[in-house]
Order: sequence, then C-alpha cells, then structure tokens
Amino acid sequence: MAGPLEQFEIKPISDSIMIGQYDVAFTNSSLWMVITAVFCIGFLSLGIRRRSLVPGYWQSMVESLYEVVANMVRDNVGNEGRKYFPFVFTLFMFVLFGNLLGLIPHAFTFTSHLIVTFSMALVIFVGVTVIGIVRHGFKFLSLFFPHGAPWWTAFILIPIELVSYLSRPISLSVRLFANMTVGHVILKVIAGFVIALGIAGVLPLAGLVALTMLEFLVAVIQAYVFTILTCIYLHDAIHLH
Repeated sequence: MAGPLEQFEIKPISDSIMIGQYDVAFTNSSLWMVITAVFCIGFLSLGIRRRSLVPGYWQSMVESLYEVVANMVRDNVGNEGRKYFPFVFTLFMFVLFGNLLGLIPHAFTFTSHLIVTFSMALVIFVGVTVIGIVRHGFKFLSLFFPHGAPWWTAFILIPIELVSYLSRPISLSVRLFANMTVGHVILKVIAGFVIALGIAGVLPLAGLVALTMLEFLVAVIQAYVFTILTCIYLHDAIHLH
C-alpha cells in the first residue's frame, strides 16, 4: 500500500532533457496539465458545436459555466473587465478541471503542487500589476495609501498595504495548494483503512464516499475562489481604491 504522500511524487515519463543544470523532462504533472487542457477544449467544443436556440444538456453545462464566469467578471471588475474575460474564463476552466480530474484514481493532481499554483498566481500578480501601471502610471501607487486617510497615517498604512499587496501571490497559491493536498491525503488515509480492515471496512468505506463527494465540492469551490480573487485583484488595478 503506497503512502498518502506518494501520490504527489513527480515522476519523469520521458528521457532527461537538460537545459543548463536543469532537467526539464516531460513528467506526470506535465502530462495531466496537457490532458486537462485537451479535456477543456473538447468539453467546450462539444458544447458549442450545435449552438441550438434550445440548448441540450451538454450545451447547457457550457453556457452555465460561461455565465458563472461572466457574472463574476461583471460583478467584481465591471464593464471594463470584459476584455479580460477570455483569460479569466481560461483560468477558471483549467483550475476547475485540473482539480476534478485529479479525483480520478491514479490521476495526478497538479494543483496540489505549490510550484504550479504559485506560478499561476505569480503570472496573475505580475499581469495585474502591469495593467495597473499602464492604466494609471504613477497614480497606481495610490493603491497603497487609501484616499481620504490623514497624511500622518502613511507611515503605518503604506507598509501594511505594501506587504498585503506583495503577499497576494503567496496567499492565492497556498490556499489552492493546501486545500487540494490535505483533501487528497485524507482520502488516501481513509482508503488505507478500508483495505486494511477488510469486511470491517464498511464504515470507513461509507466515510470515503462522503469525503469524495466533499472533495468534489471543494475542487469546485477552490476553482471559484481562485478565479474570484483574480477578479478582485483586477478590479483594484483598474479602479484603484
């Protein structure tokens, strides 16, 4: 029986490819990222191929996901956020299906690796910062000092706001990574009890089914939270305070 942490081990599935001192071989993590991207493309393509006025089941699912993200962007960013909708929608779908496909037995959950979630969060952080600077120039710095606050509070507020802003990629990435990792570890541990107890493992099996359903919900919620926080950061960059 493999340990609960072995499911997170990154394993190369191709020969080593050295770039300087770094091995960039194709791994199981890379494979499941590709599978997720292909699955998302296939899911969306099948959903819009007929474009019926009265949508079927598949088209309804695609349109529902589209509406969820569209409402998220409109409510949190405003009309000016419409141009960023393709990126936000792509991000939501990639994280959502990455989380969900990771629940398949023997699959690999790449969102349970901090380097993956931090890389996505860093891209979001840098992109949002660039958007804010391009739109507002030096006025973007007013984000670190709330409008209307007394000038003498700058010595306190600016460091606090700066630390809070710089910690965004850390908090955004750790939230997703921690939730996915803990959930999968618990599932693995409970599954170990089911196998070890044999017939007496009926109770742990029932708990495993319940936890799997809960983890499915967590996978959806974490994709939603990751995306809505991106929208909030985008709102701050566009509208400042």
